[in-house]
Amino acid sequence: MSSKKAAFSVRIRRLFRLAVWLFQTGRNLRRIDGSDPQRRNLAVETLGTGALQALDVVLETGTPPEAADGGVLVVANHVSWLDIFAMSALIPASFIAKQEVAEWPVLGKMGANAGTVFINRNSRRDIEPTNQAIAAALRAGRNVSFFPEARTSSGRDILPFKAALFQSAIDADAPIQAVTLRYYDEAGRRSDIPSYADVNLFTSLRRILAMPQIRIRLDFAPLYRPSEAADRYGLKDIAENYIREKVAEDAGSFN
Repeated sequence: MSSKKAAFSVRIRRLFRLAVWLFQTGRNLRRIDGSDPQRRNLAVETLGTGALQALDVVLETGTPPEAADGGVLVVANHVSWLDIFAMSALIPASFIAKQEVAEWPVLGKMGANAGTVFINRNSRRDIEPTNQAIAAALRAGRNVSFFPEARTSSGRDILPFKAALFQSAIDADAPIQAVTLRYYDEAGRRSDIPSYADVNLFTSLRRILAMPQIRIRLDFAPLYRPSEAADRYGLKDIAENYIREKVAEDAGSFN
């Protein structure tokens, strides 16, 4: 990890802006009408861009996302809690998250109001109803995002993907969008400082506040459809192979 730190005044300013963002976003999310998808998408985009701006995070895209008719199942590697804001800023969607996130102070309530579905990753009984809920959302034209690693990594590589929730794309005959997230420091080197693996939320926030700058690069694979694989395991492999290759492209530049 880099030893260079942002000035104390910069960290305090970011923390203040984040607090203002939390208050404003919480208020806005309480006003969301679930029957108005355009208003909800705008609120989710604003949620993402606002959080990144508060923390001076720079968002970059390599290959941009493709336009699609109807709902898209969006899958990505999982490095940090910043992933959700970066993705929301570019491709608004409902998220699937572990139950523990619902208990996070402020952020858990905001996630619920933004349409996040919280599931028990350790219970197979949750899988079928979750797939049914995702498929219904996709058929209704809503994007749904999830992290098939099921937990965060350091960002240096990816963890094995789980195939279960890819079944929802088959059930809804919806396209799949694979997304790769990579984190960089102020010198343009890959960084694992923003990773949420093996730390608590407050330690992670402290590390992120202290970075002189964070750049997040998102690369979007071409959309692919359920017909391109024999089953959910094949669909999982397409996304996993693309994301693993992208993550490895400049892994030698880690600080």
